[in-house]
This record gives sequence, structure tokens and C-alpha cells, in this order.
Amino acid sequence: MNLTHHFLIAMPGLEDEAFAKSVVYLCEHSPRGAMGLVINKPSEISLKSLFDKVELPLRRADLSDSPVFQGGPVQTERGFVLHEAFSGTDIDPSESVYASTMAIPGGLEMTTSKDVLEALSTGAGPRRVLISLGYSAWGEGQLEAELGENSWLTVEADLAVIFDTPVEQRYDKALMLLGLQAWMLSPEAGHA
Repeated sequence: MNLTHHFLIAMPGLEDEAFAKSVVYLCEHSPRGAMGLVINKPSEISLKSLFDKVELPLRRADLSDSPVFQGGPVQTERGFVLHEAFSGTDIDPSESVYASTMAIPGGLEMTTSKDVLEALSTGAGPRRVLISLGYSAWGEGQLEAELGENSWLTVEADLAVIFDTPVEQRYDKALMLLGLQAWMLSPEAGHA
């Protein structure tokens, strides 16, 4: 089972504060574990404030008021940028234009280096981005165990949910990918 480029959608019974009613985009899933970013829990910080804090101008009016997300409980002081992969014709598609970047099947990359912020500060950089502080991680077998406990639903990720859907609608839109609505889910997990 490889859930890379999938959403984890928290079941109503998942009461962990970091993950209750969350949608996590999985950047990586392997036998060693999983890593992802919560895409529907905005922090109090706007991208403009973040750029001011790292002493960079933000010359992208379309991003100014966007929130910085709480990507998860691990390394909450570190930034993670989920963005579309650069698709220039003179760039080798197996290599990113940014340092410290993980290519994700599905046309996305996750970058942790400051150069992507520097590109955005000039008015360039990836067209669509989601910036978070912190990330979510599961050790070997941990996510599989949580799936077995019915803590999460899974569905292949849809970029429109990440980049085009208002934050407050992302949980419901992710559920709709499965043909579900929140009222259909019980907080009690059942096992046959």
C-alpha cells in the first residue's frame, strides 16, 4: 500500500487536537513511514507576516492574505512549501529548480529551502503554493495501524482541494471525493 499523493481524512472519532477534522496531504508513504501536511488548519500568520519575519518582500498580491498552515505537530518552527512542480521546457523534469525539494507523483513538490521563498519574493516562483509550519509524520507501521483502527479515510488527492477550495470547505470537499458527507460518518469505529 502506497498512499503518496493521497488525502488522509480524519474520522469524527479522531480527537487528537492536531488531527481532529483534518485533511492531510501525504507527500511520502513507504514501508519506513509516512510524511504529510495538514491542508485545512490555518494558523494566525499570513504569508505577508511570514515574509516580513524572514525579511523578504512578498511581491505576489495573490498570496499576501493567504494563511500559513499548521502542517502538523513535528518541527513546528520549520517551513514547508507544497507547490506545483516547475514545468519549464528547459528543465529536466526529474530535478527541481529549488534545493531541498521532494518530488511527489501527481505534479507537486515539497520544498524546505529558502530559495522558493526568495523566488516568491521577486514575484516569480510557483504559481500555486501552500506554506505550512511543521509537518505530520508516522513511523514504520504506525499509519497502517491507525488506518486499521478506522481513524482515517483515504482518497487520491485532488489539487483543486489543496489550491482552489476555501480552507473551511476542504474537509467536506475531500469527503465528497469519496461520495460522503460529514453527517454520514459516525464517531464510533466499527469492526466486522
